[in-house]
Amino acid sequence: MDYEFSGATPATLAEFNLAGGVDNLQTFYDISLVDGYNIPMGINYIPAKNTTFIPPNLTNCACIATTGWVYSPAGNGTFYSNCPWLNLAFPPTHPGNGIYPYPDDNVERPAFAPCNSACAATGTDKDCCIGKYHDPHICKPSQYSKSVKAVCPDAYSFAYDDQQSTFIIPKGGGWEVVMCPEGRSTDILRKLGSEMFELASGGKLSPHTLKRLRNATYVMEERGSAGGVRPWAVMLMICIVVACTWAIF
Repeated sequence: MDYEFSGATPATLAEFNLAGGVDNLQTFYDISLVDGYNIPMGINYIPAKNTTFIPPNLTNCACIATTGWVYSPAGNGTFYSNCPWLNLAFPPTHPGNGIYPYPDDNVERPAFAPCNSACAATGTDKDCCIGKYHDPHICKPSQYSKSVKAVCPDAYSFAYDDQQSTFIIPKGGGWEVVMCPEGRSTDILRKLGSEMFELASGGKLSPHTLKRLRNATYVMEERGSAGGVRPWAVMLMICIVVACTWAIF
């Protein structure tokens, strides 16, 4: 049975498939910005008896788009927010209205402004991945998708972003969806992809893996795919997602 609770876009969503996988013994979940972004969000996992071995640094994800992500491209004097200008839900009416891209360091920098997804902004088949673009080999990430993925690496950014945005853990336990959490966005799926693959494919973690995950230096170490398809991505390609999907905003 499918359930979905959603409102007007843009909306940050928490999505759950509580009985997924071939044998319905896995939980799939994610933070989705496919319908746009309106508030920071985090998902905290509450373990069941069979999942207490999973450390929270593998399960607790967050998308917190903050002013710290405002950046300046190569020296042209123009500043951009982390939401592409054309996707802003509430663009400023004049320079200095609290939102970049105005190169004025005296302007107060707000948190990430509500941002329409590319699909919501344009309604085109290309941006919505429908029609002839309803194919993961054809529909590619837009500038919106690339921007929000840089801000929130663990979040869905467009329809075919599941290979690097879906968390898979053994079935069981509960969830806490936190609006406007403190901290910063997580980057779990990229940095700890091999550990997530081990958990998703076997439903457990080896003593060696658990030891690595207790090592703060290892967890914080900068790493990712050097190219090609990660084993984690392959796992997500072959997993069959069934049963109920919940979307909470």
